[in-house]
Amino acid sequence: MKIATLALICFLLAACSGGHRDYAETSVAALHDQFQRGEISSEELVEWYVRRIEMIDRSGPRLNSIIEVNPDALDISRSLDAEWKASGPRGPLHGIPVVLKANIDTADRMHTSAGSLALAEHAPPADAFVVKRLRDAGAVILGKANLSEWANFRSSRSSSGWSSVGGQTKNPYDTARTPCGSSSGSAVAVAANLTVLAIGTETDGSIVCPAGVNGIVGIKPTLGLVSRSGIIPIAHSQDTAGPMARSVRDAAMLLTAMTGIDADDPATADAGIHHDYSSNLTADGLREKRLGVIRSFRGAGSNPGVDALLESSVAVLGEQGATVVDNIEYEAANMHDAEYEVLLYEFRTDLNNYLEKSGAPVKSLADLIAFNDAHAAAVMPIFGQDVFLEAEEKGPLTDPKYLEALETSKRLARAAIDSAMDQHELDAIVVPTNGPAWMIDHVNGDNYSIGSAALAAISGYPSITVPAGHVSGLPVGLSFIGKAWNEKQLIEIAYAFEQATNARYAPNPR
Repeated sequence: MKIATLALICFLLAACSGGHRDYAETSVAALHDQFQRGEISSEELVEWYVRRIEMIDRSGPRLNSIIEVNPDALDISRSLDAEWKASGPRGPLHGIPVVLKANIDTADRMHTSAGSLALAEHAPPADAFVVKRLRDAGAVILGKANLSEWANFRSSRSSSGWSSVGGQTKNPYDTARTPCGSSSGSAVAVAANLTVLAIGTETDGSIVCPAGVNGIVGIKPTLGLVSRSGIIPIAHSQDTAGPMARSVRDAAMLLTAMTGIDADDPATADAGIHHDYSSNLTADGLREKRLGVIRSFRGAGSNPGVDALLESSVAVLGEQGATVVDNIEYEAANMHDAEYEVLLYEFRTDLNNYLEKSGAPVKSLADLIAFNDAHAAAVMPIFGQDVFLEAEEKGPLTDPKYLEALETSKRLARAAIDSAMDQHELDAIVVPTNGPAWMIDHVNGDNYSIGSAALAAISGYPSITVPAGHVSGLPVGLSFIGKAWNEKQLIEIAYAFEQATNARYAPNPR
């Protein structure tokens, strides 16, 4: 928690330089324009964000989105400023602050904890592949974000955004309400202007739900487009990292920087041609597209405000030149039961492998269970570890029960998307991302009343959520889902929708 000292230094530096600018809601492109004109520097930008983290995240409304600020962030930004002056920008994110979810390895003075006290001092020996890509693009790793502990895979009664390291992250639109999870801190930090960009991770909904609930853009890529090496896992058949930003263009720029073939993650071998996902974004990107609307999402009809937002969003899609195929049907019975079985098996195997290879202070899921029992008052004051216990009972990944569940879950999810898109010749599927954020409840746990993440998550196909509007002041997102490796077209569609609606507004945390 090295925030206060760094914030004081930044405050004194800003006071001496007379810096009182406001960089909230400023895009990557606009910041680079200001860098180029010499109006600001990366160092000044980082100073501003560190002061804002201290004012909003650690005091005032206490959003608790950042676990730790990188103590080297100022030195890194200063070095990048000198590099820009000497030879120009290193890459598309030169000097831009990026926050990482705290399950992503960095070989620096920060820690990779997954929010767990068992890993509070875990300092991996190497950067995750995606972090190497960000550094190569010139990004400043500003800090680590809080998350739902163990990416929300410890207990069936968990509270999204709570971890034993970071406490409870809060929604900046209403601090009594959930930030959703598990990439809670990443989403809140972007939404509340505590960073320009952030990285989240998703197994099922952990990027798109917090993005939707916090009024930002989140991209869940095709499985294998972004490397998972150096990221604390849940399940290799569904896990992926993805970008979170205040605009589609910024999220696309971040995705471009993140992708690449990684020898340590065989899934990336199928990624194919490297795209610039931020190119060719135009306001008329919906013209002549065919979009299918799903109305049988989880919680459909349970909130009139969400229903009204869906209707207005569908109308916008048509007005912008898309052909809308309404109320498309799909069949995915038993998909969720099979998915859960897969996650339990893969979690035990994948986590044990990570802990052993990364030099973590605990070496297995069994060790974690024992640690949690021994430190129950600090680790489990709100919810237990029933999911851990279930996973520990599972056998190897050669078990026929696992293999059957994996085949079933993938087949059902992919067939649901493929058949709908092929039958109606669709470019994308459209569905509400979320309902309004529910109240934080440390007694009963989360209340996921409305959601639509599972089809893309289980299939391994891409999805992007964009702010669609608000219900009683609380953000609701709209998701666009496509077939594998179709991120570029989805981003073009989402950008056009964003330009037509301009639905995001910045929160005013209190």
